[in-house]
Amino acid sequence: MLNRIRHSGKKRRAKRFPAFMLAVLLLAGAPAGQLHAGMVWGQEDGGQEIAEQTQDVENRQEAGRALQLSAPSAVLMEASTGTVVYAQNADVPCSPASITKIMTLLLIFEALEKGDISLEDEVMTSGHAQSMGGSQVFLEEGEMQTVDTLIKCIAVASGNDAAVAMAEFIAGSEEEFVSRMNEKARELGMENTHFLDCCGLSDSDDHHTSARDVAVMSRELITRYPRIFDYTGIWMEDITHNTARGSSTFTLSSTNKLLKQYQWATGLKTGSTSKAKYCVCATAERNGIELIAVIMAAPDYKGRFDDAVTLLNYGYSVCALYRDENRENLPDIRIAGGVKDEAGIACREPFVWLDTKGSDLGMVEKTLRLPEEAQAPVEAGQKAGEAVYRLDGRTLGTVDVVYTESVAAAGLGDYLKKVLAYFLL
Repeated sequence: MLNRIRHSGKKRRAKRFPAFMLAVLLLAGAPAGQLHAGMVWGQEDGGQEIAEQTQDVENRQEAGRALQLSAPSAVLMEASTGTVVYAQNADVPCSPASITKIMTLLLIFEALEKGDISLEDEVMTSGHAQSMGGSQVFLEEGEMQTVDTLIKCIAVASGNDAAVAMAEFIAGSEEEFVSRMNEKARELGMENTHFLDCCGLSDSDDHHTSARDVAVMSRELITRYPRIFDYTGIWMEDITHNTARGSSTFTLSSTNKLLKQYQWATGLKTGSTSKAKYCVCATAERNGIELIAVIMAAPDYKGRFDDAVTLLNYGYSVCALYRDENRENLPDIRIAGGVKDEAGIACREPFVWLDTKGSDLGMVEKTLRLPEEAQAPVEAGQKAGEAVYRLDGRTLGTVDVVYTESVAAAGLGDYLKKVLAYFLL
């Protein structure tokens, strides 16, 4: 998709007296401020932008009221932007049952990323882990399984025993692991969440989360660690128990029936207890759009999946993504008072925006706001300006433009070398 790009500020002149020569002439007596180039930034009507964003949310909610859900609490979130497309009692605390294991999996993948554990590490099952009731893969005390296998047991079969075994392996005890789960929840801004265990067996009112918080932790898991889908996409797989009684095969069967019922399903986790009723966090990917549908406290087993499909279908009917990878070459910025006259720049990251109103995304306009000149020193990674995205007169968002190289401030010797080089060319 072509972007229409314009630069704010004055046009560059074809020729000018070299900045370094002017610096040499003024170095002896000019105040430092007179050598600095000013940065000119465009102004935006922030109040209008906030009003429009609020109206967008209200419009989405109005459209969502037509959805018929059996569950009292639900959220639909677009993963790349974190935009909530639909919400129904999204912040009401609910018992999460095995949805809890989403946070357990997140901490497991963080430990893998940090190098604290590896997929090949072998984990010994404790008596405490073996004692877990509910859904389990029937690990025995003293049994050894790899981290890779235990992740499958958690993600596919929702094994409580496997979750506790991994918690103990990573943190030394389930209690310490749960403390880390709550710390991570606070870090992610999950305001209606508190965990008492790592698997969701607790019926205490103190073990709770909300549909919005489930979407938040799920987004963190799938966007930071997309290889989770290598596990949550498994429908059925065998593992081998090697114990003192010999070797036996156990078949893991996915608790997420959407893998067979919904063609774009990719995961993520189900849960049910008498207190929590029936829950599911369903992830799906279609035409490059990744959605997270959270259903809490559905009245029956089938209803949670029907509700998730309703949300996902609604999302795919209204959602479109605008994405700019920001890979184009940008013009260098002139640097005053530096050992170099120019510094390279680039956008810090891609820009992604979610549309739910059927807008013509081909009309998105990208404007580069850059200074005509910057004063040395500048550091690589330092903000130089920004790319602003607008559609139909409103600002969609911005991306920082940063320096790709550092330029140190020039000393008198550097200026003299430049003057000599200028006249000798």
